[in-house]
Amino acid sequence: MIDKEKIKKAVYDILEAIGEDPNREGLLETPDRVARMYEEIFSGLHTDVMDVIKTFKEDEHQEIVIVKDIPMYSMCEHHLLPFMGVAHVAYLPRKGTILGLSKLARIVDVLAKKPQLQERLTSEIADTIVKAANPLGVAVVVEAEHLCMTMRGIKKPGAKTVTSALRGLFKTDQRSREEVMLLINGK
Repeated sequence: MIDKEKIKKAVYDILEAIGEDPNREGLLETPDRVARMYEEIFSGLHTDVMDVIKTFKEDEHQEIVIVKDIPMYSMCEHHLLPFMGVAHVAYLPRKGTILGLSKLARIVDVLAKKPQLQERLTSEIADTIVKAANPLGVAVVVEAEHLCMTMRGIKKPGAKTVTSALRGLFKTDQRSREEVMLLINGK
């Protein structure tokens, strides 16, 4: 679990190290606030994503299912700065095994709540859906802005990073891939 006392001490030390007075009124509660925030935004470290997934049988449905524009927030593991954007998740059920629509968003949420790389996050979402539902195909596209590129370093606000992960038919069959990408892109 998350050691909030250790985080509070570290934040206090960081404030001192940057030349701030951690005992001034505006900063007195900052170490505690940061510790509580870290407990929330890194909760994916202590959650088994498979525990949030539920599948259903719907024998009549073997068509593409897409949930688009799922808001996503994570922390870049290289700088511990946020990256945020949206995830588009699509899958093609096999033999009527479908996922609850909210579970697709929950998968994104749990996997994003840890120090992460966008590339890895995109693949983890796809691989989790494969493991949970054994679909014929999975496509995941994540579009995000990284504050490590916006407020430091190259300083390019508005630049978006787009990653994709394709599994099954969406990887091997060109027509299926084209169809799902057209649907994800809104065309």
